[in-house]
Amino acid sequence: MSAKPFGGRLRVAMDTRGPLCVGIDPHAHLLDAWGLPDTAEGLASFTYGVVDALADRVAVFKPQSAFFERFGSAGIAVLEQATIRLREAGALVIIDAKRGDIGTTMAGYASAYLAEKGPLACDALTVSPYLGFGSLQPAIDEAREAGAGLFVLALTSNPEGPQFQSARTADGPTVAGAVLDGLRALNADADGLGSFGAVVGATISSTDENLDINGPLLAPGLGAQGGTAEGLTEVFGSAVRNVVPSSSREILGAGPDATALQDAAARTNDAYRTVLGY
Repeated sequence: MSAKPFGGRLRVAMDTRGPLCVGIDPHAHLLDAWGLPDTAEGLASFTYGVVDALADRVAVFKPQSAFFERFGSAGIAVLEQATIRLREAGALVIIDAKRGDIGTTMAGYASAYLAEKGPLACDALTVSPYLGFGSLQPAIDEAREAGAGLFVLALTSNPEGPQFQSARTADGPTVAGAVLDGLRALNADADGLGSFGAVVGATISSTDENLDINGPLLAPGLGAQGGTAEGLTEVFGSAVRNVVPSSSREILGAGPDATALQDAAARTNDAYRTVLGY
């Protein structure tokens, strides 16, 4: 293993800087709100503005790969550079790409994002388990080797999600429950917080699934999407201490002024500190 496990590094980062994860989602309308063109140059100005303002203040960042990919190689270059800058400032980076495939193709994704010297090397990657939990094995192996982490889709808040996630498997549990069981097994031997987490939407209201997987729980959907800090306890119950609360527009909308971005992040982080017990 080349680095300390992601789960341990995540716990230290959140204990030190607070639990907030800032999503970097350069929507066209956000670029426009910042007075920037919807171009690769505008993307770079926006992204580096967020990085320069917050990289040394926030524990975790979650760039959404799609909003970089839409500009082709120039956009991917911005994502690569932003990831490097954030990590150099002591922040952890979760690239939200939701990759999912089998065999050598999944191994290729893992090499790109999770290998220590991969071109888009990050601290953790979001992945999809819907080709079977076993299809994630190449990413699991690469993550273990590099000290990286994975966040696996489990209980998403989109209306279509329950069609698959609440379906029953042949063995009895729901698909979401089987994913959570798989993650719990991966984290069973972790010293402290495990490195294999689940994506659980902050707006799902509540669930009968056992979210205590001894790993982090990435909770998108906060802020502009309707999720609240206070609502996290209802959704996550006794596992709330392991939540990584992700907010984007609530904070990014305060830009481009760096001080306004910092103030918005600090207010949001303080709210999550209180609820999550930091």
